[in-house]
Amino acid sequence: MAGRPYVLAETTWKAVRDTDYEVAVLPWGATEAHNYHLPYGADIIESERIAIESARLAWEDGAKVIVLPTVPFGVNTQQLDIKLTLNLNPSSQARLLEDLVRSLDGQGIPRLVILNGHGGNDFRQMVREFQPHVRIFLCTLNWYAVVPAEGYFSKSGDHAGELETSLMLHLAPDWVLPLSQAGKGSAKSFRIKALRERWAWAPRQWTEVTSDTGVGDPSLASAEKGQRYFEAVTEKIAEFLVELAAADLSELYDDS
Repeated sequence: MAGRPYVLAETTWKAVRDTDYEVAVLPWGATEAHNYHLPYGADIIESERIAIESARLAWEDGAKVIVLPTVPFGVNTQQLDIKLTLNLNPSSQARLLEDLVRSLDGQGIPRLVILNGHGGNDFRQMVREFQPHVRIFLCTLNWYAVVPAEGYFSKSGDHAGELETSLMLHLAPDWVLPLSQAGKGSAKSFRIKALRERWAWAPRQWTEVTSDTGVGDPSLASAEKGQRYFEAVTEKIAEFLVELAAADLSELYDDS
């Protein structure tokens, strides 16, 4: 059975040789604890599945998109006291990304989207640094910021809460333990007002913030909510991929 033509890991050299790809998508996750009920690979699974479904929709709309293998390691410097958290320092992440960018640039791939699924990753400054030195157009997006969560979920939280648990119940239900085994996802806030209001920023020391590694109550999660959100996110990303694939990179700005 032939692989999906928009997934590089499933694609043969003959197909790659004969296809003029317009956009490459690089999913990037992390390996870390997700409360008691979700697997360490939740960010990897979510990022990869969202990238592939978005690419499928874009491909069916005529865009030549290729999803690269997912990078499974992210910036987890504040979780290193949690067993088997695997950290990639920002400087190491930048070197890895630069190598991948230069590979694609040398092969004539015109556009790269870094599809990020981990809050500790921030590729914007890396893109600023690399862009002047390569021909490939670089951009990045966080899939969890594409569609506001408020219309889909009742409880807030940014790690293994209702949103992420619902998504995993839709994407990989066999890897989700019963919600009766999940921690409450309660999290402490900064005492300092500016940090609490988030107009000043400092990284959170994870084990001081949460006892079960979760930030957000997963108790109201459901596969149905996850499916609705997944479809909304992937449809919107697909629209972006189609528009980006067709864009004239020498005419990216208008007067409006």
